[in-house]
Amino acid sequence: MSLSIPLVDLLGQTQSVRAAVDAAITRTLDSGWYILGRETAAFEEEFAAYIAGHSRLAPGAQIGCVGVNSGTDALHLALWACDIGPGDEVITVAHTAVATAAAIMLAGATPVFVDVDPATYTLDPAALAAAITPRTKAVIPVHLYGHPADMETILAVARPAGLRVIEDCAQAHGALVRGRHVGAWGDLGCFSFYPTKNLGALGDGGAVVSADPHLAARVRLLREYGWTPQARYVSQTPGMNSRLDEMQAAILRAKLPHLDAWNEARRALAAVYAAQLPPGAALPVERPGCRHVYHLYVVRVADRDGVRARLQAAGVGTGIHYPVPIHRQPAYAHLPQAQTRLPQTERLAGEIISLPMHPLLTAEQARTVAEALAAALPLTAV
Repeated sequence: MSLSIPLVDLLGQTQSVRAAVDAAITRTLDSGWYILGRETAAFEEEFAAYIAGHSRLAPGAQIGCVGVNSGTDALHLALWACDIGPGDEVITVAHTAVATAAAIMLAGATPVFVDVDPATYTLDPAALAAAITPRTKAVIPVHLYGHPADMETILAVARPAGLRVIEDCAQAHGALVRGRHVGAWGDLGCFSFYPTKNLGALGDGGAVVSADPHLAARVRLLREYGWTPQARYVSQTPGMNSRLDEMQAAILRAKLPHLDAWNEARRALAAVYAAQLPPGAALPVERPGCRHVYHLYVVRVADRDGVRARLQAAGVGTGIHYPVPIHRQPAYAHLPQAQTRLPQTERLAGEIISLPMHPLLTAEQARTVAEALAAALPLTAV
C-alpha cells in the first residue's frame, strides 16, 4: 500500500535545497573536470573545518580530510593506512551495518565481535577490554543510529593496549561527545555519504578524517593507486581506486551548510516522539555529555514483526536496523566467533524497529506515528 508517512523522504530533502544542488551540478558540468578536482579539494577543506570546529583539538593539531568512494572504502583505507592486515584482529560490534565487518575482511584482518551497551546500543567498553589478545591491533567503535559510542572509556582501554582506534561515523555526522565531533576522537574517523545519511550525496561517497597528518597522507596515497601529485602514474606503494567524484563533492558542498539545521530538526522530532510514544516502547537514550543526531529513531517493542505489519497497514513506514547480527550471517559463519553468544545484540535484533525520521517530517506526523504505534503495540511491553 502507499505509505502516508514514509520512513525517509530523500526527494523532499533534495527539493528543499534544489537551487543550490542544481547550481553545484551545473558548476561541475561546466568545469570539464570530473575526478579529483576543485570541488573535491574544496569539500575536503570544508568538511575538515566542520569536524574541527567544535573539537577542541590539541594545540597545533589540524583535521585532514580525504574524500573516497564510499563509507566501506573509508574504513578499508583507514585500516590499510594503519598497516592492519592478515593475522591481525580488529574488535567491533555485530550490531551494525555489515559494511563495518566487510571492511575488516577486505583488509585481510579478522573481525572479533563484542556485545553492545544495552542503553546506547554502541560498543561496550568492558567487552572490548575482555576481548583484547596479542593479535588485536585495532578497535572500530560504531556511532550507531546517530548516538556516539563511549569514546572516552574506549580510548582509556585501547591506548594502553597499543590499539588503533578507527571510528565508524557513517550514521553520526555532527554528533558530539563533550563538545568534540565524532571522527575527531580516534586515530581516524570514517564517514559515509550514502544518500540516506544525515549528510548524503546523490550517489555514493565517503571520507576519512584524521588529526594525524601522516595517517591522512597515507590514506590520500592509497586511495589512488599510490600515486603522488609529483609522480602521477607511478605507484609509490600499492593502492586502490577509491575517489570521491567531483559531482558528489559539489552536491555535498551544497548540503553541508544545512547539516546542523537538519540535525536540530531531527532532535526536535525525537523530543516529540519521546513525549508522545506509549510506555510499551523502549525509547532511545542520550548519554550525558553526548549530542545524538538521530540518523535513525529506533525503539524496542514486543511482537516486533506484528507491530510492523500493523503500522504498515496504518500507512506508517518502518525499518529494522539490523535484523540479523553480523556474527549470525552466512558470510561470517567461518569465523571462530560465529557461535559466540552476544546476549544484548541478539535480543536487540528481535525487538528493534526504526520509526520515520528525517528533517522534513512534521511534529504532527510524528504525533500520528506515536498514535499508530500505541494502537499497534501488544499488551506486553519489552
